[in-house]
Amino acid sequence: MNKDNNNIKGIMEMLPHRYPFLLIDKIIHVVPNETAIAIKNVTINEPFFQGHFPGHPVMPGVLIVEAMAQAGVALVAHSVKDIAGKIMYLISIEKAHFRKIVEPGDTMELHVFKTFARHNAWKMKGEARVNNVLVADAEFSAMLAQK
Repeated sequence: MNKDNNNIKGIMEMLPHRYPFLLIDKIIHVVPNETAIAIKNVTINEPFFQGHFPGHPVMPGVLIVEAMAQAGVALVAHSVKDIAGKIMYLISIEKAHFRKIVEPGDTMELHVFKTFARHNAWKMKGEARVNNVLVADAEFSAMLAQK
C-alpha cells in the first residue's frame, strides 16, 4: 500500500469498499496517530438519491457517518506500520448529530480525530463540514482485525 497516494487509487488500496459504498474521494491531510481530513463529492448520480427523497434529494445521515468512518480507516492506515491483510470493523457509533442536510453538489470535508487507541481498538471523533459549516458529527469505535 502506498500511503503517500491519497487520491482515489490510493484510497482503494487502503479501504476494501467499492462502488456504491466507497464514500471518500480524496485524502487532503493526515497527521499519523492524530487526525485526517478527507473529501466526499456528493453528486446526483449516487444511487441512494433515487429513493431518499424523490424530488428532494438528501444524503442519508447513516452514510455521512459511514463516510466519516472511512476517513477514520484512512487515518489508521497512515498510522499503523503493518496493515496488510487487515480490515477495520466499525463496532460502535455514539453521540451522532445531524445538523444540516447534505445534498447533491455539496463537497463534504470529513475531519476525524483519534481520541483513543490501544492494540487494535481505535476510538475517533468525526465531523462532516460543507462550506466550513458543521453538518454532522459523531463518535465511533473500530477494531483492526485479520481478514
